[in-house]
Amino acid sequence: MKLYSTNNTDNVVGFKEAVFQSLPKDKGLYMPIELPVMSEDWLNSFQNSSFQEIAKDVCYELLKDDFSKDDLDKIVDEVISFPAPLNFLEKDLAVLELFHGPSFAFKDFGARFMSRVMAHFSKKEDQLLDVLVATSGDTGGAVALGFLGVEGTRVTILYPKGKVSPIQELQLTTNGKNIRAIEIDGTFDDCQALVKQAFVDEDLQSQLNLTSANSINIARLIPQSFYYFEAFAHAKREGFDKVSFVVPSGNFGNITAGILAYKMGLKVKHFIAATNANDTVPHFFETNEYQPKPSVQTLSNAMDVGSPSNWVRVMEFFENDVDNLKSKIESFSYSDKETVEAIKQIDEKYNYIACPHTAIAWKAAKEYELKKKDDKELVVFLSTAHPCKFPEVFSEEIRSKISYPDAVKELDENNSQKVAMENNFEELKLWLLGNA
Repeated sequence: MKLYSTNNTDNVVGFKEAVFQSLPKDKGLYMPIELPVMSEDWLNSFQNSSFQEIAKDVCYELLKDDFSKDDLDKIVDEVISFPAPLNFLEKDLAVLELFHGPSFAFKDFGARFMSRVMAHFSKKEDQLLDVLVATSGDTGGAVALGFLGVEGTRVTILYPKGKVSPIQELQLTTNGKNIRAIEIDGTFDDCQALVKQAFVDEDLQSQLNLTSANSINIARLIPQSFYYFEAFAHAKREGFDKVSFVVPSGNFGNITAGILAYKMGLKVKHFIAATNANDTVPHFFETNEYQPKPSVQTLSNAMDVGSPSNWVRVMEFFENDVDNLKSKIESFSYSDKETVEAIKQIDEKYNYIACPHTAIAWKAAKEYELKKKDDKELVVFLSTAHPCKFPEVFSEEIRSKISYPDAVKELDENNSQKVAMENNFEELKLWLLGNA
């Protein structure tokens, strides 16, 4: 796979370089020059394959120039070791549950894939690989568990003070070994800005082998495309040939992965990006003016992003044609009050407990359904995290019904280790160099 920078189409690199460099020096994002399209024969029959088989086929088409099939099959088998079930709540409405991995969030797919890809490439390298990542909640936990104990890697996670849930913080700070957590006195956008600055700092680049595990890294997006194919395959088995996806969106990596699947031939009818009060993208759809703004804290904290990095990729996939974009994507935003009400409605209507991000997606799905004209179109909304990660959001009645996985119960028994830091790049730089 060859990739170009969104800020300079002449800046072309191979997949390995894009994975390890993560962010081009010109501060763009890497995009594939060309995407393969799955054959019509495959698209007409992939519903007969397992999740692992589907992922292997898609992965091979994307990366066959960079890996042998045996190597890719091994990576996929390790990554797709848990299901992504499609749970029907109504005859033409289903929730895609992406929280059955080790960190109970959809980002397990991307983090596990990335760690295996990096380990594969770095087998012949002597230098320690430093993974630097910012998180608004779930990314950090998935990255921590995806890289925990992976030889030749060291992970540093930046997260905003007081803006992640207690369970999320424990997932970031209790791992030890090769995982380090820094609590930044600021927002997720501040954390993300610090990471981006680190990647263009010549001193850090010369002394550390830096890479990122945020969704800005192309290796995060590829495996997230797999579950869109899997959900569509399940829908086909249920008799649906039209599927629209509603994606809770913060940094817009998850919906970008869905668009990647669409560009590879998956016949998605429509995408709906559901956001919280951080409504930069919904505002763009209303006004045609893209105006990033400081993030605000909400109950759906993993989506508290005021300047979504991956939006430039979304626009690139649609060749910056706004009319073309709007023909395929809509975007809605909801307040915390609407989120809490949606959680209550989902519980009462389906006896189903949804995390705040999932509740926002359901809200958008119901809004989209009002315009949907075809009962044979399945609307799939993505559930991105297990509700156990956000107990403080729920009423006592709903909270009492949450089933906590054993791994969550064990978190309280571990020692929390974190470094408190101001929102200051020089302080971060000195710490990274002093703890290399």
